[in-house]
Amino acid sequence: MELLHNAVRPYAWGSRTAIAELLGRPVPTPHPEAELWMGAHPGDPSHVVCPDGGRRSLLDVLAGDPDGQLGAACAQRWGSRLPFLLKILAAEEALSLQAHPSAEQAASGFAAEDRAGVPIDSPIRNYKDPSAKPELICALTEFHALAGFRDPHRTATLLTSLEAPDFAPYARLLAAQPDADGLRALFTTLITLPQTALDVLLPQVLDACVLHVKEHGEFDAECRTVLELGEAYPGDAGVLAALLLNRLVLRPGEAIYLPAGNLHAYLHGTGVEILANSDNVLRCGLTPKHVDVPELMRVLDFRCGDMEVLTGEESAPGLWTYRTPCPEFELSRVELESGLEVRVDHGGPQIMICTEGRATLTTVRGDRLVLGRGESVWLAAHEPAVLVHADERTRLFRATAGTD
Repeated sequence: MELLHNAVRPYAWGSRTAIAELLGRPVPTPHPEAELWMGAHPGDPSHVVCPDGGRRSLLDVLAGDPDGQLGAACAQRWGSRLPFLLKILAAEEALSLQAHPSAEQAASGFAAEDRAGVPIDSPIRNYKDPSAKPELICALTEFHALAGFRDPHRTATLLTSLEAPDFAPYARLLAAQPDADGLRALFTTLITLPQTALDVLLPQVLDACVLHVKEHGEFDAECRTVLELGEAYPGDAGVLAALLLNRLVLRPGEAIYLPAGNLHAYLHGTGVEILANSDNVLRCGLTPKHVDVPELMRVLDFRCGDMEVLTGEESAPGLWTYRTPCPEFELSRVELESGLEVRVDHGGPQIMICTEGRATLTTVRGDRLVLGRGESVWLAAHEPAVLVHADERTRLFRATAGTD
């Protein structure tokens, strides 16, 4: 059981306050801070804090003792690679509209780019590794997102309510075929429009959204989001694609699971994100970065409907687990009033982070560690159980490998 020192990623869409406040640093920060990474991703691995005050990369710790650190079953499946990455994500502005590949798609895409000689650090490289990247985001604050294709009947109603003459043919396209195939046809048409057509169409759609908001229309929140995106990314086809997606507002403790192929964009808020240990992203728009439409279409899943909002299953008093079919990870939430405690068991590796209060962790061997707000800890597989005692009202999140 060792404290972790973690890297902060300074992406432009990040917050100047959220991560710094969590870590107890002065705010506002000089530059936006977007993600706090906890895990063993080669791009920014955590470091365990040694008893003498020194630090050792978690990558090296795992490589030196994969069975002891990860457990025999996890090491047999993933080698010395930690299968998950835990993050605190703080979005002040919208992230790019994106999707992630399945394991099979990632392996074939990675191999194809290797054969083509695309450098691994090239800005036009789609696949940084041959792995899938499913993810789950759990809100710490009110969290706004676009995720998954909305029911096409509802989307057809939205599109036909917008009074934009040049957009009417596209609205009729979906109204005539309100199913996954109709969504695919409309999405493909919108995302491949030439810039000259976009420059005519987008202003009309934005004007129609302004009118819809002024008239307090049924799709007020969706239209406001499109207006915000249109201002931030003028002339971007992703603004039109956003009209097709579910607009979600998560309350603290609520989560959504994003499997391979799910088109999504986080808009605003702070959350705990857990994902497979991969960096593969196929972008659709709302970004100056590389967009590869043909490859994106290869991985997108056009199944549609409401996104399921997860609140966690209470597996023990004070312990909620967010169940998904993902073998790489599982996220749990611990919430305890002062003086209460819960025993947390798992046969594999664990990372815990305290997001509120303070807790004392005790292993079955009697080792003790006090975990304060913003602090995180690595628990190797040979520490299969830990008792969490709340020294005050406390909230922690626990990342583990998934179970089949």
